[in-house]
Amino acid sequence: MTQAELFHPRPAAPAPVLPSPQNLAEDDAPFVFEDTEPVYRVAYTVRLLDYPAVDEALRGAEQRFRRELDRQLGADVVPALRAFQNASESGEADLTKAEIALAMRWAKAYDAARTAGFRDMGDTQEAYFEVGPV
Repeated sequence: MTQAELFHPRPAAPAPVLPSPQNLAEDDAPFVFEDTEPVYRVAYTVRLLDYPAVDEALRGAEQRFRRELDRQLGADVVPALRAFQNASESGEADLTKAEIALAMRWAKAYDAARTAGFRDMGDTQEAYFEVGPV
């Protein structure tokens, strides 16, 4: 035993008190991960092109655009993009009603996301957001 231990003893750590299963409230029940649905992140990229700004402003605009696009379409971003591309490359007779509806949702969501992306930046006619699946 050293002098420090002799004159300045450490207090004993209290033993942890574990609650018995009977004392657990319903809110304290263990969390079961199997009951939750996984949140899938949609794999796509967003780039702001032809805008004369610094990198940080571009990243902020791209983040706002992506956040709004995710809010509008959720997990349907890539399918809606593909439906829009198919609709622009082919006629209405070649598409199903579901594809047409999804393409229309894309157009509306892209417009809302573009507005959110250019917020506080000023809009230019040349600048646009490019979205592509990964």
